[in-house]
Amino acid sequence: MMRRPYHIAVAVAFLVLAGVPAVAALEDQPFYLDLFTRVMVFGIAAMSLDLILGYGGLVSFGHAAYLGLGSYAVGILGYFGVTDGFVQFGTAIAVSSLAALFIGAVSLRTSGVSFVMITLAFAQMLYFLFISLNMFGGDDGMSITQHSGFGPIDLGNPTIFYYLVFAVLALFFWGASRLVDSRFGMVLRGAKSNARRMTALGFPVFRYRLTAFVISAAMCGVAGALLANQLLFVSPAIMQWNRSGEIIIMVILGGIGSLFGSLLGAFVYVMLEHELSALTEHWLVILGPLLILVVLFAKGGLMGLLPRGARG
Repeated sequence: MMRRPYHIAVAVAFLVLAGVPAVAALEDQPFYLDLFTRVMVFGIAAMSLDLILGYGGLVSFGHAAYLGLGSYAVGILGYFGVTDGFVQFGTAIAVSSLAALFIGAVSLRTSGVSFVMITLAFAQMLYFLFISLNMFGGDDGMSITQHSGFGPIDLGNPTIFYYLVFAVLALFFWGASRLVDSRFGMVLRGAKSNARRMTALGFPVFRYRLTAFVISAAMCGVAGALLANQLLFVSPAIMQWNRSGEIIIMVILGGIGSLFGSLLGAFVYVMLEHELSALTEHWLVILGPLLILVVLFAKGGLMGLLPRGARG
């Protein structure tokens, strides 16, 4: 019963998202579709990070690397004429997962600041790797000439693409919610609280964390593939360290350890970016104090401002 208000809040939020195309059509504001598509894409990325940050206590400062790998999977395959969406998205998941498997196997042997710095170092190595690939545009990035193809589904239609992103978001939210409430999620939370005690109880903490790390990266890779289809452009800037910082800010804004909070944080961040950047190019100077206020006075992020039963 305590979770019923939370479920109602989630249902209302998804109903609102489902109705955005209709509102955009009535108001003759197609830009709404682009804006809320961006919100949902970064909501997926933030949710994937919160899976390991909020529930596993793993502060990854290189999460944008998987966003970039997913984007480049679409861009590079498209460059060679492979536009099949199942191949492109499958490659995005595979490449992101394999990269996370290697990075996680190394970085998860450390903890605290060392873990943060190693994930950042790996992300920066990937960033400079793609800068050096002049064949694919190097630092200037590369344009994508065609959307991913899913048979008769035309992703060039903004409404169809919007609902594809919406479906992926809903699927990942449901799957991640089931995951964190499962035995796997309980072990992950236990390791966050006291990894040594969980190990002493016989749980292979390293394997659980590595699995969560790979799942998180795969989700973010899909977000990257969706972002590439939205922008029809990809560049190394998408995997730079400041992009990882933005995803962390989204999680903090919404509330660490809340999947719905991650979506809320992504919504607030993207909206603030849109509104404040129209006022000044130095909009981050305004965002900084706002973030400090949230951290100081909103325990649990924006989710902490909701009634207790609605927090999940």
